[in-house]
Amino acid sequence: MSGKVLVVDDHAEVVGWLVEELTDEGYTVEGCTDPAAALPRIVEGGFDLVVSDVEMPGLRGIELMAAVHKQRPGQLVVLITAFGSVDLAVQAVRAGAADFVTKPFAIEVLVLAIERALRERRMRREIVRLRQTVTRDLPEGVVARSEAMRRVVERTTRAARVDSAILLTGETGVGKGTLARLLHARSPRASGPFVQVNCAALPTHLVESELFGVTRGAFTDAREDRDGLFARAHGGTLFLDEIGELTLDAQPKLLQALETGRIRPLGAGRERTVDVRIVAATNRDLAEAVAARTFRADLLFRIDVIRLEVPPLRERPEDVEGLVDALLDQLGARFGRAITGITDDAMVWLRAQPWPGNVRELSNALERAVALGDDDVLTLADFAAAATAPPAGAWRTLDEAVACARPLEEVELAYMQKVVAACGGNMSEASRRLGIDRRTLYRRLEGEGG
Repeated sequence: MSGKVLVVDDHAEVVGWLVEELTDEGYTVEGCTDPAAALPRIVEGGFDLVVSDVEMPGLRGIELMAAVHKQRPGQLVVLITAFGSVDLAVQAVRAGAADFVTKPFAIEVLVLAIERALRERRMRREIVRLRQTVTRDLPEGVVARSEAMRRVVERTTRAARVDSAILLTGETGVGKGTLARLLHARSPRASGPFVQVNCAALPTHLVESELFGVTRGAFTDAREDRDGLFARAHGGTLFLDEIGELTLDAQPKLLQALETGRIRPLGAGRERTVDVRIVAATNRDLAEAVAARTFRADLLFRIDVIRLEVPPLRERPEDVEGLVDALLDQLGARFGRAITGITDDAMVWLRAQPWPGNVRELSNALERAVALGDDDVLTLADFAAAATAPPAGAWRTLDEAVACARPLEEVELAYMQKVVAACGGNMSEASRRLGIDRRTLYRRLEGEGG
């Protein structure tokens, strides 16, 4: 076993003994007799584990560990003390100690505690790595811990079995692309290609050639035959993202291809048959677009055979934790790091956010935290740049209200409203449960204060 260890004890002879013994065991060891001076050294990083005495003048070991964990939550700390007791051991472990050793002890006991702590951390990181490896080649999954998303996934699974056109609706960033891949992966076409195009990004003068292809000489820059998106998706799925942004000029040609299953590459003398399953997505109300004559009604009827609406993230906070786990796996793989977790207060804050940009915005916040942080565990401080308090009512539990620093008046009002609702609107019963008179309850609910 190897690793870099810092020994912190106010007795120089103890530090010297432990440095010598642990060096003999194969560790790279440094010593420190001043706990206050040890803190910045630990925070700077580089130590796999810290061995610290509990009873030290100025800063006790448990206090040192708490200060370290505020800035480096994943730092392993083994505490040693001559004042061992069950209560102190429980206190140390609850405070975040990896292990607890009572003086006097044989060096083998401390070495065993160090090895166990390092081994458990390696196992946690290996689990993360294996999870990344196993899921990397699979279709991107959908987190569906909320009832709303479970219903969407169930409908998606049923819809995947048939070849009918599907329209995915929902706000920007909710994960419509992820759902489109799930549709393809669970369909009989799963072994065929999945081709995606953002219709908003198609240049107006190139829409036809991009969709249907082009033959050599069709225009000045057409130096060779080139397949379009329909031909590339033959035997599989064509995902038309942001279809509401497709130009009016291109819509009749798309409609004809969908209705006949035949396309004519630009400049070609004859048509060719394609076998494509269409999945479209939009964040616009296409019925309103039809009324405004920016989208063809007949094309809407053709793509809107089965509609799947993806709810915004603010309506399914139960999914946030699962999304965070999945996104951190992906980010860890991209950055070459094993992100082993996130602190409870950070998760509470993430769940309480309204996320107007939905999953895409959440992913952006996590990527920024991973990119700028240097620890295995993300903390609320890693989101400090974006950690502004959410609007009133964004929190859902008392813990979330505390984490979001909501004012007492807001929390009290929300509690009163819930009690009144639980009493079926019976104000007399609600005031009895709250321990206040009815006039006070009415006044508080009407916003007149205490």
